[in-house]
Amino acid sequence: MQAEKIAQFMVENDKVAIWLEVKVLEVKEGYARIEMTVKDKMLNAAGVCQGGAIFSFADFAFALASNSYGNVALATSASISFLNPAFEGEKLIAEAVEKNRTRRTGVYEVEVRKEDGKPVALFVGNAFIKENTKILR
Repeated sequence: MQAEKIAQFMVENDKVAIWLEVKVLEVKEGYARIEMTVKDKMLNAAGVCQGGAIFSFADFAFALASNSYGNVALATSASISFLNPAFEGEKLIAEAVEKNRTRRTGVYEVEVRKEDGKPVALFVGNAFIKENTKILR
């Protein structure tokens, strides 16, 4: 239940997630699954979804999963591999899975796929967990 309240707070207050029109499908401790539809405003000059939009989408899934325990978690590094293009009108799903978490750090893997399951990107993020600093005040 706490993870859902945190996700709701983040969806309402993260300006990039609002711009991307992200919808939370599922969230629990160490896990998040979200979706967005590729819009015209996300396309690059080649007519495909801009890598920065896909990165931001994956990064938000990572943020939801890493902050889901209640303490503020901030990215220390992240990388992404783009596997296939995404086009206007396609629905993308990002699934963030916690791979390791200690008192102070966490590692998360995010797979971005099209609605039909075709992979779009693989994102790996590392988080620093701020002890005694809650995301919800």
